[in-house]
Amino acid sequence: MDLGIAGKVALVTGGSAGIGLASAKSLAREGANVCVSARNPERLADAVVELQEFGGVVHAVLADVEDPAAAARVVAETRDVLGPVDILVANAGGPPAGRFVDMGLAEWDVAIQRNLLGTVRLIHAVLPEMRTRRWGRIVTITSRSVREALDGLALSNATRSAVAGVVRTLAREVAAEGVLINNVLPGSVDTDRLRELSGSAENLAARAAATPMGRIGRPEEIGDVVAFLAGEPASFVTGASLLVDGGETHVIA
Repeated sequence: MDLGIAGKVALVTGGSAGIGLASAKSLAREGANVCVSARNPERLADAVVELQEFGGVVHAVLADVEDPAAAARVVAETRDVLGPVDILVANAGGPPAGRFVDMGLAEWDVAIQRNLLGTVRLIHAVLPEMRTRRWGRIVTITSRSVREALDGLALSNATRSAVAGVVRTLAREVAAEGVLINNVLPGSVDTDRLRELSGSAENLAARAAATPMGRIGRPEEIGDVVAFLAGEPASFVTGASLLVDGGETHVIA
């Protein structure tokens, strides 16, 4: 299937590893020119090498979306090197695990800056040009916790759900202008984050066994969904929060 995004400019934050890198690869494979942004310079350099194998133009910007100035800078540099951003994939590492009663206000401030306001700032930075061109795709990466709160992940449950609220609200406001905004909700996916939360190989295996498909997901399975939502075949999809979790979440229709 041709997704119709060859030559489009895509910006992927948190793009040096895991789901972010997988999303960047899926977009690059479809012919998009990709800018990846992340905090770790070594991982970012490695990501560029991997993405260049797909033949498109690749750029990298070292940045932390927790920094209030980062979004505007990353978007401006992407524009200077590749052109205006057509596709934004807003992705960031999850906040620390913990119960609400154990989290102080400082931890809440960090999580809100990174996992909510970081996304809001990125959208603010790309949205005006998308509206002017009457074409744009924004995909946020959150978590299945948007649909089913997960024990011991108070910060993630709250901030991820807030992002989903932004998506649902803004999607309705700009749909008629050709800007489509959707949210991807991964379940248990083979990333550093999941291994950290699991704590051991035994716990990771138990997670896999508890999933109806009997396994954890692969990052590229999320990346391909992101690319689909960015493409023309998904041109009537906006405001959605799409579970990609192997049936892990208990959803009542």
